[in-house]
Amino acid sequence: MELNSLPLLTRIAEALERLAPAPPPPIDLSAAEAFVWHPDGFRLLPVAHVSRVGIDMLRGVDRQKMLLLDNTRRFARGFTANNAMLWGARGMGKSSLVKAAHAAANAEHPGSLALIEIHREDIATLPGLLGALRGQSRRCLILCDDLSFEREDADYKALKSVLDGGIEGRPDNVLFYATSNRRHLMPRDMIENERATAINPSEATEEKVSLSDRFGLWIGFHNCDQDVFFAMVEGYAGAFGLDVSPERLHAQATEWSVTRGARSGRVAWQFIQDLAGRMGVKPPA
Repeated sequence: MELNSLPLLTRIAEALERLAPAPPPPIDLSAAEAFVWHPDGFRLLPVAHVSRVGIDMLRGVDRQKMLLLDNTRRFARGFTANNAMLWGARGMGKSSLVKAAHAAANAEHPGSLALIEIHREDIATLPGLLGALRGQSRRCLILCDDLSFEREDADYKALKSVLDGGIEGRPDNVLFYATSNRRHLMPRDMIENERATAINPSEATEEKVSLSDRFGLWIGFHNCDQDVFFAMVEGYAGAFGLDVSPERLHAQATEWSVTRGARSGRVAWQFIQDLAGRMGVKPPA
């Protein structure tokens, strides 16, 4: 009886093996300078061309630039560095600075640093990504742009555990950078509401607010004044090689900012894009 059942059991085992998902392909960090994490297939999709500007083109954020570039350079050279939170005003170049710092560090130490973008909705899969990167010879800079958490959102626990806690801890070859408009990654009214309704207000939000403490480097970005805005515009105009007088450039930039209701690096870049197009000047290579 047992001998007769052996072929049946063999066929069942083979069928189950066919139904089992294929193992994820090995991660190849030599395929590109930058990647996007796709957790559904456990894949790092290479990015052929990273959308970024040169670090010298970023104006009005000199201190922020110095702090992040120094941290990134140390990491690219194989030394210890801090996870970084870039927070503050919209359009002031937070994500642009991360991508520019990565390019600058790689220019000084070719191939040393891979940039990996993880989307906000995939933060819960971050432990899996770190597990795949652990032991890789190439150093990796993970970027999550526009990171924030809403009420009843528990994904922050996954991020919190990998940044500073957990039995394994963060791999030595991985650094995490995040950008956010919120200093503590959650709405102010959410923090105030939990403090108001809690029995112990100081403990009610401690777990969530402490997430930001896991970032050793905090870099704030604030709304720029007119002089800084003009410096940004002049920097972009110089990079494009636009033949326009400072007076005319400032006047048109002011008009553009008024129509947008804001002054920021993003607004300055959008203005120069429009001006260069009207003047028939192509963007710098």
